[in-house]
Amino acid sequence: MSLTILFGLLIVLLMLRVPVAFSLLVPSLVYLFLDPTANFGSAIQRSVAGVNTFPLLAVPLFMMLGNVANISGVTDKIYEAATALVGHVRGSLGYVNVLTSFVFAWMSGAAIADTAAMGRVQVPAMIARGYPQGFSLGITAGSSLVSPILPPSIPAVIYAVTAGVSVGGLFLAGIGPAILLVIVLSISVWISMRKREDLKVAKASPKTQAISLLKALPGFGTAVIILGGILGGIFTPTEAAGIAVTYMFILTVIYRRASLRSFGKVFRDTTVTAGSILLIVTAAALFGWILARERVPQLAAEFFLGITDNPWVFLILLNVLLLLVGSVLEPTAAILIIVPVLAPVAMAFGLDPLHVGIVIIFNLLMGLLTPPVGLVLFVLSSVTDIPVKDVVRGVSPIYLPLLATLMVLTFVPAISTFLPALFGLG
Repeated sequence: MSLTILFGLLIVLLMLRVPVAFSLLVPSLVYLFLDPTANFGSAIQRSVAGVNTFPLLAVPLFMMLGNVANISGVTDKIYEAATALVGHVRGSLGYVNVLTSFVFAWMSGAAIADTAAMGRVQVPAMIARGYPQGFSLGITAGSSLVSPILPPSIPAVIYAVTAGVSVGGLFLAGIGPAILLVIVLSISVWISMRKREDLKVAKASPKTQAISLLKALPGFGTAVIILGGILGGIFTPTEAAGIAVTYMFILTVIYRRASLRSFGKVFRDTTVTAGSILLIVTAAALFGWILARERVPQLAAEFFLGITDNPWVFLILLNVLLLLVGSVLEPTAAILIIVPVLAPVAMAFGLDPLHVGIVIIFNLLMGLLTPPVGLVLFVLSSVTDIPVKDVVRGVSPIYLPLLATLMVLTFVPAISTFLPALFGLG
């Protein structure tokens, strides 16, 4: 009965659009009140322990990294370099869109940051050059999902802490899927623009290409710091986050693109966003303690094993479930709620935890492009002044290549597991 009330209250509060942290906290407190055997002291300790972890400190630092990158001028230099290199190709701005998102992803870690930084530049530029509005919006939204897959992926940090897997291993596991997504999106650009001879410009001179590439090169320093430092055993992911933020601050000062007011906005935005996420983590830790106390992961495993003993069938069911969850919950909240239940089930099926992590993360990221939550849709509308309904209409065709990418990632685990295994983190 207590579990019925717990989940019933959770669903009702989420449907009423109550903030996720309180949607988790209120049912948990009701459960503790109704169960006389529950220990309030242990519950409080579990809540505090949920956020009192060193790896989780990387989350606000990586958020700050993305916010600083937004004001540093690095994004403009990346865009100029990509345009100089491939601007002469038919449908070039579509490829530039995907390429710049791939490069910016090494500094961002969040789809929202990518959309805010790139959408304000690329969508108006593409529309002005004659690209269809829907195509411009769709490819921008689709390419924004590269950021939360590549290091420094914020969902990867949240998942790793929640599931108890290596942050570095999950960072490496995201590289192959990110490259696959870039390839799939590039194919989509080619298919859509293959007959548009008018959508290309004169080829930039080798000198212009070299200069623009050199100007954009410092932006790659964050990737070297994060991956090189972690894989080289020089520092932890959290330490890498701190050093990468310091590096990006130095670049911002050198480029003279920021003021004290903009730095203040960076700190304010980071504090607000990180505070909301850590509040969710605290509430989710208490909620997870209750689920473990009631043996919900074991019950879920028995339920799925009662349906099938085939891991591939389980993955199909998992995909269907997560696509539904992702449409109503943003990725961080969804990870904190479902991973404590589903991760043990995946282990019961003998699936690689890093592979399952990538499948779960990619599924939930697609929810960022799905109404009614669809945060990327609202950010795109905000930075382009295009009505949300038009953004939704423009983005909808990109679901097909995203679903194709998801299927490949689901049934070809090696794409996710090869690099972690190569570096001994699998």
